[in-house]
Amino acid sequence: MKYVLAIVVALLVFPVEAADWKERGDIGALFKSAGINGTFVLYDIADDAYIGYNQSRAETRFVPASTFKIPNTLIGLSVGAVKDVDEVLPYGGQPQFMKEWEEDMGLRKAIALSNVPIYQHLAQRIGLEHMRENIMKMDYGNKEIGSQVDRFWLDGPLKVSAIEQARFLARLAQGILPFPAALQASVREIVQVDQGKDWVLYGKTGWESAPNPGVGWWVGWVHKNNRIYTFALNMDVHSAVDADKRVVLGRKSLALLGVL
Repeated sequence: MKYVLAIVVALLVFPVEAADWKERGDIGALFKSAGINGTFVLYDIADDAYIGYNQSRAETRFVPASTFKIPNTLIGLSVGAVKDVDEVLPYGGQPQFMKEWEEDMGLRKAIALSNVPIYQHLAQRIGLEHMRENIMKMDYGNKEIGSQVDRFWLDGPLKVSAIEQARFLARLAQGILPFPAALQASVREIVQVDQGKDWVLYGKTGWESAPNPGVGWWVGWVHKNNRIYTFALNMDVHSAVDADKRVVLGRKSLALLGVL
């Protein structure tokens, strides 16, 4: 009986994903040739399967950094902190890391510029209680946000793995998160970044501790031929040169897998 109980507890503490993992050496070769330590995972929703590189790192949680702007937008819309993605929010009037951030703007423009102060203001409007409730509701990462509502996705304690990012985005891409469908559609609209003949690409970058060394992210999904493939890349970033490789490596990985 004690043995059975121990197994149950272990499963509760360390959730097991049902999907299979297929390791791709060619994607690993991309990372190695670029001198990057990281992981890439593609989640094929229809087949409920993962394809990627470095499974152990894909299962490891890191601070989400600016990739959290995706759930932050959805939460802000759902609690009425903003009426829509074009309502103008104040940046606060202080000098910023990027000159482009020194402007009042709506979430549509702010997410494209990865504007930190705009999203910090949004989080302040949402408030700690509503933020915590909705992160629990969407089952995002370790669901821990601490006591500082405008820093937890930048410094922790919130952490999420690449696999968890891919699973979360799969629900958003399909519009099956426990939030109004119209609000999920608004979020999808503002993270579209590119399209081709038979595909549409959605994505968001992140960089912990920018411009200092930290973990870099690129997450998103591709809608191709009536199928949805979500993906998440994270990597060690030591400089802006490394940061520029996030999307490059991600797109090359997607191309190798025939998704782009």
